[in-house]
Amino acid sequence: MRDGRHVPGTLAVFVEEAARRYGELPALRFKSPGGDWTEVGYDGLRETVRSVGCGLVALGVRPDDRVAILAETRPEWTYAHFAILAAGAVVVPVYPTAGEDELAWVLGDSAATVVICEDTTQAARVEALRTKLPGLRHVVRIAGDGGGDAEDTVDGRTAGPAPAPGAARVPGPGPGARAVALPGAWPQADGDGGAPPLLGALPRAPLAELLARSAQRTGDDLCAIVYTSGTTGLPKGCRLTHGNFTAVQDATADLIEGGPGDTTYLYLPLAHLLAQLIQLTSLRQGGTLCYFGGRIESVVAELAEVRPTHLPSVPRLFEKVHATVASLAESGGPGGRERFEAAVRTGVEVAELRARGEEPTGPLRAAWQVADESLFSLVRAAFGGRLRWALTGGAPIAPQTMDFLRACGIRVFEGYGMTESAGVISLNHPGAVRYGTVGRPVPGCEVRIADDGEVLARGPGVFPGYHANPAATDQALDPDGWLRTGDLGSLDADGFLRITGRKKDLIITSGGKNLTPSLVEAAIQQSRWVSRAVMIGDARPYPVALITLDAEEIAAWARSEGLDPGRGYAGHPVVRARCQEAVDAANAQVARPARIRAFAILDEDFTVGGGELTPTLKLRRSAIANRYAAEIDALCER
Repeated sequence: MRDGRHVPGTLAVFVEEAARRYGELPALRFKSPGGDWTEVGYDGLRETVRSVGCGLVALGVRPDDRVAILAETRPEWTYAHFAILAAGAVVVPVYPTAGEDELAWVLGDSAATVVICEDTTQAARVEALRTKLPGLRHVVRIAGDGGGDAEDTVDGRTAGPAPAPGAARVPGPGPGARAVALPGAWPQADGDGGAPPLLGALPRAPLAELLARSAQRTGDDLCAIVYTSGTTGLPKGCRLTHGNFTAVQDATADLIEGGPGDTTYLYLPLAHLLAQLIQLTSLRQGGTLCYFGGRIESVVAELAEVRPTHLPSVPRLFEKVHATVASLAESGGPGGRERFEAAVRTGVEVAELRARGEEPTGPLRAAWQVADESLFSLVRAAFGGRLRWALTGGAPIAPQTMDFLRACGIRVFEGYGMTESAGVISLNHPGAVRYGTVGRPVPGCEVRIADDGEVLARGPGVFPGYHANPAATDQALDPDGWLRTGDLGSLDADGFLRITGRKKDLIITSGGKNLTPSLVEAAIQQSRWVSRAVMIGDARPYPVALITLDAEEIAAWARSEGLDPGRGYAGHPVVRARCQEAVDAANAQVARPARIRAFAILDEDFTVGGGELTPTLKLRRSAIANRYAAEIDALCER
C-alpha cells in the first residue's frame, strides 16, 4: 500500500495489498460460538475473500452486477464485502432492520442479482419478495437457522447446515486463522424449493479469473450503491465509485493514528458508511478490527474484555456512559452531583493545560489526582484502559459529554460527513482539534457556506449522483459540483466547521421565529431519565416537546422504590418532576423563543420498527408528529 497508510487505486485489490504488507498480523477478531475470541490474520482474510469471491464468480456474478448484503455486523460481512468487489461487482448494503417495503425497494431499485443474507430467516424474507424482484437470481445464506441441522462454520462462526453428500471442500485461510470449511454447491440454488446455498458452500471459479477481474477495475467504476436512511420517503441510492472511497481514505491517511498492534472495536452496523470507513481505515493501517459479539447490551462489558485502542461510535454510547456515571455520583449522598461536576471542571482545566504542553501544579494538580483516582481512572477502565482516541459522528454530541470525556483523559474527535460525500467532509484529529466543531475540511475537500447558511462541499469524495434518480441528483449537486448537504453551519476564522442544525428540521413558529431543535433536544437528553426528546413547533405559537424515558433508568428507580419495574411510569409525579428538571436545565441554555413551554412524556420509546427512527437512529420527525398529533395539539392548547 505504498507507504502503508495510503490505499491502492481501487478497493477490488484492497485485501490483496493488505495481505502483502501485513501477512500473518491479526486482521480480524471476533467471538466464536463458544464465547472465545478468535483471530484471523491478513493472510487468512485474503484467502477467505478469495474463496468467497471465486464462489460468487462461479455462481454467475458478473462485473457491475449488484450484490446486496443483508446482515448484522460480523466478519462474514467483511468477507462478502471485499469478495463482491474483487469479483468486479457492486456492493449494496441493506439494514437487517429494514421493513418489507424498504427491503423490496432497495433490492428492486438497485436491481440486485444476488442477496447475501444473515441466516435462514432473512433469506426467507427475500424469497417472499421474489415476485417483486425480477432481476434477482440467487439468495445466499451466511448461516443456518440453528434448528438442529448438522452445522458448518466459517472462521468459527455458525455457517449453516452441512453440505450435500459428496460436496467438495477447499482449503481454509492462511496462518493466524482457524480452519475454514468451504463446502461445494448446494442443490436448488435458484430458489425453486431447496434451501438457499451457504456463502461458504459455493462452487469455485478459477482464482486467476477472480484476480483478473480485480485488476481490471478502475477508480471510475461503481463500487457501491448505499441507500440513505432518509427521514422522509423511500431511501435514495447513492452511487459511490472506487475513486470516491480511495480519495477519502487517502485524505484521512495522515490524520488518523493507528497501525499494527492497535485494536478497533466495531459495533456500528456495517450497512452504514461510517462503519465501512472504519473497517477500511483499520485494515489499511494494519490494525485489528474487533467485532462486537452481536448483543448491543454487552458492548460495555466487551470493551473491558477487548481493551481497544480505538472506538468509533455514535454519540449515544458516550452520552449513556456520561449519564450513568452522573447518576451514580448523584446517588452517592448529599453533594454527590456537585462533587462530580467540580471534578469534571478540574479535569477539563487540566486537559486544556496539557493541550498547550503544560502540566498542572499546586492545588490544581492535587485536586486532579484525587479526581483521577476516584473517578477518571474508573471511566478509562470501563473503556478497557487502553483507549487512545474515540471517534464520533452521525449526530451532534452533547458538549457536556465531550467535557466529561476530556476530563477523564479520553480524546474524542468529532467528524462530519454524509453518504453523498463518501462519509467524510471534515474531521477533528490529533493535529487539529477544536471542541464544539466538526473539524476542518479534510485535504482535497472544499467547504463553503451558502447565503442561507447551508453547508456546501466539493471534492473527489463527492458522489456522482443518485441511482436512477436524476431529479434528486440535480437537487443535490449544483452545476459546479458543489454538494448541497442540507445542513446549516458556519466556518470560523481558522477554518473549523460548526454544524448548527438541519435545514429541513428548522422550525418556524407561527410568530415567525426560526428555531433549531437539535440544541434543545440534546440538552434535555443529558438527563439520565430521558431517552429521546423531540421539539415540535412548526406553525405553532411556541415550541413543545415529546419525551421518552430511559427504560433502564426507570426500571432501576422502580425497583429502588419497591415498584413493579415492568409497569409504565410516564405519569408518575417523580418521573414528571425529573423530566421537568431536564427541560428547565435545557431552557436555561437557549434564547427565550426556543424554550420549551410544555411537554408530554410518552409511555413507549421511539424505535426503528415503529417507524419513528431511521436505521441509523435519526428521528423521523414527520412520522412522530403524525403519530402523536393529538398529544401535540393538547400541549399547544394549554
